[in-house]
Amino acid sequence: MSRTTVATIHLGALRHNLARLKALAAPAKVMAVVKADAYGHGLERVARALNGEAEAFAVAALGDGLRLRAAGHRQRIVVLSGPDNARDITEMQRLQLDAAIHHEVQLQWLTQVEPARGRLRVWLKIDSGMHRLGFAPERVAEVHAQLAAMPGIDPEIGLLTHFSDSEAFDGEQTPAQIACFTEATGMFDGPRSLSNSAAVLGWPAARGDWVRTGGLLYGLSVVDGKTGADFGFRPAMTLSTRLIAINPIKCGERIGYNGTWTCPEDMPVGVAAVGYGDGYPRSAMAGTPVLVGEQRVPLIGRVSMDLITLDLRHAPAAKIGDRVLLWGPELPVELIAAQSGTISYDLTCGMTRRVLFVEDES
Repeated sequence: MSRTTVATIHLGALRHNLARLKALAAPAKVMAVVKADAYGHGLERVARALNGEAEAFAVAALGDGLRLRAAGHRQRIVVLSGPDNARDITEMQRLQLDAAIHHEVQLQWLTQVEPARGRLRVWLKIDSGMHRLGFAPERVAEVHAQLAAMPGIDPEIGLLTHFSDSEAFDGEQTPAQIACFTEATGMFDGPRSLSNSAAVLGWPAARGDWVRTGGLLYGLSVVDGKTGADFGFRPAMTLSTRLIAINPIKCGERIGYNGTWTCPEDMPVGVAAVGYGDGYPRSAMAGTPVLVGEQRVPLIGRVSMDLITLDLRHAPAAKIGDRVLLWGPELPVELIAAQSGTISYDLTCGMTRRVLFVEDES
Protein backbone atom coordinates (compact mmCIF):
# COMPACT_ATOMS: atom_id res chain seq x y z
CA MET A 1 0.00 0.00 0.00
CA SER A 2 1.32 3.45 -0.92
CA ARG A 3 1.86 6.12 1.73
CA THR A 4 -0.92 8.58 2.31
CA THR A 5 1.11 11.80 2.30
CA VAL A 6 -0.28 14.00 -0.48
CA ALA A 7 0.74 17.41 -1.80
CA THR A 8 -2.23 18.97 -3.57
CA ILE A 9 -1.27 21.74 -5.99
CA HIS A 10 -4.00 24.32 -6.52
CA LEU A 11 -3.75 25.45 -10.13
CA GLY A 12 -6.44 28.10 -9.72
CA ALA A 13 -4.46 29.65 -6.89
CA LEU A 14 -1.39 29.88 -9.12
CA ARG A 15 -3.38 31.71 -11.79
CA HIS A 16 -4.97 34.00 -9.23
CA ASN A 17 -1.58 34.86 -7.77
CA LEU A 18 -0.06 35.63 -11.15
CA ALA A 19 -2.98 37.89 -12.04
CA ARG A 20 -2.60 39.73 -8.75
CA LEU A 21 1.14 40.15 -9.30
CA LYS A 22 0.51 41.57 -12.76
CA ALA A 23 -1.93 44.08 -11.30
CA LEU A 24 0.46 45.11 -8.52
CA ALA A 25 3.52 45.35 -10.78
CA ALA A 26 1.96 47.17 -13.73
CA PRO A 27 3.21 48.59 -15.99
CA ALA A 28 6.17 46.27 -15.43
CA LYS A 29 5.98 42.75 -16.80
CA VAL A 30 6.23 39.66 -14.59
CA MET A 31 8.82 36.90 -14.80
CA ALA A 32 7.33 33.87 -13.08
CA VAL A 33 10.20 32.38 -11.10
CA VAL A 34 10.03 28.58 -11.35
CA LYS A 35 13.45 27.62 -10.01
CA ALA A 36 13.88 24.80 -7.47
CA ASP A 37 11.21 22.75 -9.27
CA ALA A 38 8.86 25.72 -8.99
CA TYR A 39 9.50 26.06 -5.25
CA GLY A 40 8.63 22.41 -4.83
CA HIS A 41 5.32 22.64 -6.70
CA GLY A 42 6.57 20.97 -9.90
CA LEU A 43 8.24 22.84 -12.75
CA GLU A 44 6.27 21.45 -15.67
CA ARG A 45 3.03 21.48 -13.70
CA VAL A 46 3.31 25.15 -12.78
CA ALA A 47 4.48 26.21 -16.24
CA ARG A 48 1.56 24.36 -17.82
CA ALA A 49 -0.90 26.01 -15.43
CA LEU A 50 0.47 29.46 -16.30
CA ASN A 51 1.03 28.89 -20.01
CA GLY A 52 -0.46 31.76 -21.98
CA GLU A 53 -0.52 33.98 -18.88
CA ALA A 54 3.15 34.10 -17.86
CA GLU A 55 5.07 36.51 -20.09
CA ALA A 56 8.40 34.97 -19.10
CA PHE A 57 9.86 32.34 -16.81
CA ALA A 58 12.98 32.66 -14.67
CA VAL A 59 15.02 29.60 -13.70
CA ALA A 60 18.25 28.99 -11.83
CA ALA A 61 19.92 26.60 -14.25
CA LEU A 62 20.17 25.65 -17.90
CA GLY A 63 18.59 22.26 -17.22
CA ASP A 64 15.34 23.90 -16.13
CA GLY A 65 15.27 25.91 -19.34
CA LEU A 66 15.74 22.70 -21.30
CA ARG A 67 12.82 21.10 -19.45
CA LEU A 68 10.56 24.05 -20.21
CA ARG A 69 11.45 24.08 -23.89
CA ALA A 70 10.96 20.30 -24.08
CA ALA A 71 7.49 20.81 -22.61
CA GLY A 72 6.71 23.21 -25.45
CA HIS A 73 6.93 26.57 -23.71
CA ARG A 74 8.00 29.37 -26.03
CA GLN A 75 8.02 32.28 -23.56
CA ARG A 76 11.16 34.16 -22.76
CA ILE A 77 13.21 32.15 -20.24
CA VAL A 78 15.91 33.83 -18.16
CA VAL A 79 18.64 31.68 -16.59
CA LEU A 80 19.41 33.68 -13.47
CA SER A 81 22.87 32.23 -12.86
CA GLY A 82 23.83 32.28 -16.54
CA PRO A 83 26.22 29.74 -18.07
CA ASP A 84 28.13 27.48 -15.67
CA ASN A 85 30.73 26.61 -18.30
CA ALA A 86 31.61 27.56 -21.86
CA ARG A 87 29.67 24.60 -23.31
CA ASP A 88 26.42 25.96 -21.87
CA ILE A 89 26.45 28.94 -24.23
CA THR A 90 25.84 26.95 -27.41
CA GLU A 91 22.94 25.18 -25.72
CA MET A 92 21.51 28.50 -24.54
CA GLN A 93 21.63 29.77 -28.10
CA ARG A 94 19.91 26.64 -29.37
CA LEU A 95 17.17 26.89 -26.77
CA GLN A 96 16.89 30.69 -27.08
CA LEU A 97 17.44 31.29 -23.39
CA ASP A 98 18.45 34.59 -21.82
CA ALA A 99 21.64 34.44 -19.75
CA ALA A 100 22.42 36.53 -16.68
CA ILE A 101 26.10 37.50 -16.79
CA HIS A 102 27.63 38.17 -13.40
CA HIS A 103 31.31 37.17 -13.50
CA GLU A 104 34.50 37.85 -15.42
CA VAL A 105 34.92 34.23 -16.50
CA GLN A 106 31.55 34.34 -18.25
CA LEU A 107 32.71 37.33 -20.28
CA GLN A 108 35.64 35.26 -21.50
CA TRP A 109 33.32 32.47 -22.61
CA LEU A 110 31.06 34.92 -24.44
CA THR A 111 33.86 36.00 -26.73
CA GLN A 112 33.46 32.60 -28.41
CA VAL A 113 29.75 33.02 -29.19
CA GLU A 114 29.07 32.29 -32.85
CA PRO A 115 26.54 34.79 -34.28
CA ALA A 116 25.46 32.25 -36.90
CA ARG A 117 23.77 30.23 -34.13
CA GLY A 118 21.63 33.22 -33.18
CA ARG A 119 22.49 36.13 -30.96
CA LEU A 120 22.43 35.42 -27.26
CA ARG A 121 20.26 37.68 -25.13
CA VAL A 122 22.00 38.63 -21.89
CA TRP A 123 21.28 40.45 -18.66
CA LEU A 124 24.17 42.26 -17.02
CA LYS A 125 23.91 41.65 -13.29
CA ILE A 126 25.01 44.42 -10.96
CA ASP A 127 26.00 43.83 -7.34
CA SER A 128 24.19 46.74 -5.72
CA GLY A 129 24.71 45.47 -2.18
CA MET A 130 23.71 41.82 -1.94
CA HIS A 131 27.38 40.81 -2.42
CA ARG A 132 26.62 37.41 -3.85
CA LEU A 133 26.65 37.58 -7.65
CA GLY A 134 27.16 40.52 -9.97
CA PHE A 135 29.69 43.06 -11.18
CA ALA A 136 30.70 45.90 -8.89
CA PRO A 137 28.96 49.19 -9.83
CA GLU A 138 32.22 50.83 -10.88
CA ARG A 139 32.74 48.09 -13.49
CA VAL A 140 29.31 48.25 -15.11
CA ALA A 141 30.23 50.71 -17.88
CA GLU A 142 33.31 48.69 -18.83
CA VAL A 143 31.46 45.36 -18.87
CA HIS A 144 28.50 46.80 -20.76
CA ALA A 145 30.87 48.10 -23.43
CA GLN A 146 32.49 44.65 -23.74
CA LEU A 147 29.10 42.97 -24.18
CA ALA A 148 27.92 45.57 -26.68
CA ALA A 149 31.04 44.98 -28.79
CA MET A 150 30.51 41.21 -29.05
CA PRO A 151 28.91 40.27 -32.39
CA GLY A 152 27.20 37.23 -30.90
CA ILE A 153 25.36 39.20 -28.21
CA ASP A 154 21.91 40.73 -28.78
CA PRO A 155 22.29 44.52 -28.71
CA GLU A 156 19.45 44.88 -26.21
CA ILE A 157 21.33 44.20 -22.99
CA GLY A 158 19.20 43.79 -19.89
CA LEU A 159 20.22 45.18 -16.52
CA LEU A 160 19.34 43.46 -13.26
CA THR A 161 20.15 43.33 -9.58
CA HIS A 162 18.90 41.49 -6.50
CA PHE A 163 17.77 42.90 -3.17
CA SER A 164 19.01 41.50 0.12
CA ASP A 165 16.47 43.03 2.52
CA SER A 166 13.41 44.11 0.55
CA GLU A 167 10.96 42.56 3.03
CA ALA A 168 11.97 45.28 5.51
CA PHE A 169 9.62 47.94 4.17
CA ASP A 170 11.03 50.65 6.42
CA GLY A 171 14.67 49.60 6.04
CA GLU A 172 17.57 51.55 4.60
CA GLN A 173 19.23 48.80 2.55
CA THR A 174 16.75 48.65 -0.34
CA PRO A 175 16.71 52.40 -1.05
CA ALA A 176 20.50 52.31 -1.03
CA GLN A 177 20.52 49.43 -3.50
CA ILE A 178 17.99 51.18 -5.76
CA ALA A 179 20.15 54.30 -5.77
CA CYS A 180 23.31 52.30 -6.46
CA PHE A 181 21.69 50.47 -9.38
CA THR A 182 20.24 53.66 -10.82
CA GLU A 183 23.58 55.47 -10.70
CA ALA A 184 25.46 52.55 -12.24
CA THR A 185 23.02 52.02 -15.12
CA GLY A 186 21.61 55.49 -15.80
CA MET A 187 23.50 55.99 -19.05
CA PHE A 188 22.26 52.76 -20.68
CA ASP A 189 19.13 51.71 -22.49
CA GLY A 190 17.75 48.21 -22.12
CA PRO A 191 15.17 46.52 -19.89
CA ARG A 192 15.66 46.71 -16.15
CA SER A 193 14.75 44.13 -13.50
CA LEU A 194 15.17 44.88 -9.80
CA SER A 195 12.19 43.61 -7.83
CA ASN A 196 11.66 40.26 -6.18
CA SER A 197 8.35 39.37 -4.51
CA ALA A 198 8.86 41.54 -1.43
CA ALA A 199 9.87 44.56 -3.50
CA VAL A 200 6.67 44.28 -5.54
CA LEU A 201 4.78 44.77 -2.29
CA GLY A 202 6.93 47.36 -0.58
CA TRP A 203 9.07 49.27 -3.06
CA PRO A 204 7.15 50.74 -6.03
CA ALA A 205 10.24 52.74 -7.03
CA ALA A 206 11.90 49.44 -7.96
CA ARG A 207 9.32 48.23 -10.50
CA GLY A 208 11.60 48.64 -13.53
CA ASP A 209 10.50 46.89 -16.73
CA TRP A 210 10.35 43.36 -15.32
CA VAL A 211 9.74 42.03 -11.82
CA ARG A 212 10.93 38.54 -10.82
CA THR A 213 8.42 36.96 -8.47
CA GLY A 214 8.76 33.57 -6.84
CA GLY A 215 7.30 33.28 -3.34
CA LEU A 216 4.14 35.28 -3.94
CA LEU A 217 3.41 33.29 -7.08
CA TYR A 218 2.91 30.28 -4.80
CA GLY A 219 1.04 32.26 -2.14
CA LEU A 220 4.03 32.24 0.21
CA SER A 221 4.67 35.21 2.46
CA VAL A 222 7.86 37.15 2.06
CA VAL A 223 7.33 39.31 5.15
CA ASP A 224 8.04 38.14 8.68
CA GLY A 225 4.88 37.61 10.71
CA LYS A 226 2.60 37.75 7.67
CA THR A 227 1.02 35.09 5.49
CA GLY A 228 0.52 35.25 1.75
CA ALA A 229 -3.21 35.56 2.39
CA ASP A 230 -2.56 38.80 4.30
CA PHE A 231 -1.56 40.33 0.96
CA GLY A 232 -4.37 38.79 -1.09
CA PHE A 233 -2.51 35.71 -2.35
CA ARG A 234 -3.70 32.12 -2.13
CA PRO A 235 -1.51 29.18 -1.06
CA ALA A 236 -0.84 26.88 -3.99
CA MET A 237 0.06 23.77 -1.94
CA THR A 238 -1.83 21.71 0.62
CA LEU A 239 0.12 18.97 2.40
CA SER A 240 -1.99 16.27 4.04
CA THR A 241 -1.86 12.71 5.31
CA ARG A 242 -3.97 10.32 7.40
CA LEU A 243 -4.24 9.32 11.04
CA ILE A 244 -3.01 5.72 11.23
CA ALA A 245 -3.19 5.04 14.96
CA ILE A 246 -4.71 6.34 18.19
CA ASN A 247 -3.11 5.05 21.39
CA PRO A 248 -4.13 5.57 25.03
CA ILE A 249 -1.02 6.72 26.89
CA LYS A 250 -0.73 7.00 30.68
CA CYS A 251 0.16 10.12 32.64
CA GLY A 252 3.92 10.50 33.00
CA GLU A 253 4.79 8.44 29.91
CA ARG A 254 7.18 10.02 27.42
CA ILE A 255 6.49 10.30 23.70
CA GLY A 256 8.78 9.54 20.77
CA TYR A 257 12.55 9.57 20.29
CA ASN A 258 14.44 10.65 23.40
CA GLY A 259 11.17 11.16 25.25
CA THR A 260 11.15 14.92 24.80
CA TRP A 261 7.44 15.30 25.67
CA THR A 262 5.75 13.86 28.76
CA CYS A 263 2.01 13.18 29.03
CA PRO A 264 0.52 15.44 31.75
CA GLU A 265 -2.45 13.08 32.17
CA ASP A 266 -3.93 9.91 30.72
CA MET A 267 -4.60 10.91 27.11
CA PRO A 268 -5.10 9.77 23.52
CA VAL A 269 -2.05 10.17 21.26
CA GLY A 270 -2.54 10.10 17.51
CA VAL A 271 0.04 8.94 14.98
CA ALA A 272 0.03 10.41 11.47
CA ALA A 273 1.86 9.06 8.44
CA VAL A 274 4.26 11.90 7.66
CA GLY A 275 7.80 12.75 8.70
CA TYR A 276 11.04 14.30 7.58
CA GLY A 277 11.32 11.52 4.99
CA ASP A 278 8.43 13.28 3.24
CA GLY A 279 9.72 16.78 3.80
CA TYR A 280 7.88 17.69 7.00
CA PRO A 281 10.50 19.55 9.07
CA ARG A 282 12.25 17.58 11.79
CA SER A 283 12.82 20.89 13.55
CA ALA A 284 9.08 21.43 14.11
CA MET A 285 8.65 22.08 17.82
CA ALA A 286 6.11 20.52 20.16
CA GLY A 287 3.00 22.65 19.89
CA THR A 288 3.23 23.07 16.12
CA PRO A 289 -0.40 22.91 14.95
CA VAL A 290 -1.96 20.41 12.56
CA LEU A 291 -5.60 19.90 11.67
CA VAL A 292 -7.26 16.56 12.35
CA GLY A 293 -10.49 16.88 10.48
CA GLU A 294 -11.44 20.47 11.34
CA GLN A 295 -9.89 20.44 14.82
CA ARG A 296 -6.52 22.09 15.40
CA VAL A 297 -4.30 19.93 17.62
CA PRO A 298 -0.62 20.23 18.63
CA LEU A 299 2.32 18.14 17.55
CA ILE A 300 4.01 16.39 20.51
CA GLY A 301 7.37 14.65 20.64
CA ARG A 302 9.97 14.70 17.92
CA VAL A 303 9.22 14.41 14.23
CA SER A 304 10.62 11.11 12.99
CA MET A 305 11.39 9.98 9.45
CA ASP A 306 7.96 8.52 8.75
CA LEU A 307 5.63 9.58 11.58
CA ILE A 308 4.48 12.37 13.85
CA THR A 309 2.58 12.14 17.13
CA LEU A 310 -0.36 14.36 18.08
CA ASP A 311 -2.16 15.39 21.25
CA LEU A 312 -5.78 14.40 20.61
CA ARG A 313 -7.27 15.53 23.92
CA HIS A 314 -9.24 18.25 22.12
CA ALA A 315 -10.25 15.98 19.25
CA PRO A 316 -12.31 13.28 21.00
CA ALA A 317 -14.12 12.35 17.80
CA ALA A 318 -10.88 11.64 15.89
CA LYS A 319 -10.69 8.20 14.33
CA ILE A 320 -8.17 6.20 12.33
CA GLY A 321 -8.26 7.23 8.69
CA ASP A 322 -9.10 10.87 9.38
CA ARG A 323 -7.40 13.43 7.19
CA VAL A 324 -4.52 15.28 8.82
CA LEU A 325 -3.64 18.62 7.26
CA LEU A 326 -0.04 19.78 7.77
CA TRP A 327 -0.37 23.06 5.87
CA GLY A 328 -2.62 24.65 3.28
CA PRO A 329 -5.32 27.33 2.99
CA GLU A 330 -6.74 26.43 6.41
CA LEU A 331 -3.34 26.28 8.13
CA PRO A 332 -0.71 28.69 6.75
CA VAL A 333 2.65 27.14 5.92
CA GLU A 334 4.26 30.31 7.30
CA LEU A 335 3.03 29.32 10.75
CA ILE A 336 4.61 25.87 10.48
CA ALA A 337 7.84 27.41 9.23
CA ALA A 338 7.97 29.82 12.17
CA GLN A 339 7.52 26.89 14.57
CA SER A 340 10.39 25.14 12.78
CA GLY A 341 12.90 27.98 12.75
CA THR A 342 12.83 28.40 8.98
CA ILE A 343 10.86 30.02 6.14
CA SER A 344 7.95 28.78 4.07
CA TYR A 345 10.11 28.45 0.93
CA ASP A 346 12.25 25.88 2.73
CA LEU A 347 9.21 23.73 3.51
CA THR A 348 7.61 23.67 0.06
CA CYS A 349 10.97 23.11 -1.63
CA GLY A 350 11.64 20.20 0.72
CA MET A 351 9.00 17.76 -0.55
CA THR A 352 10.55 14.37 -1.30
CA ARG A 353 9.89 11.86 -4.06
CA ARG A 354 7.67 9.63 -1.96
CA VAL A 355 5.03 12.36 -1.57
CA LEU A 356 2.12 11.89 -3.98
CA PHE A 357 1.43 15.06 -5.97
CA VAL A 358 -2.08 15.69 -7.23
CA GLU A 359 -3.55 18.64 -9.07
CA ASP A 360 -6.67 20.55 -8.20
CA GLU A 361 -8.28 23.36 -10.19
CA SER A 362 -9.15 25.40 -7.10
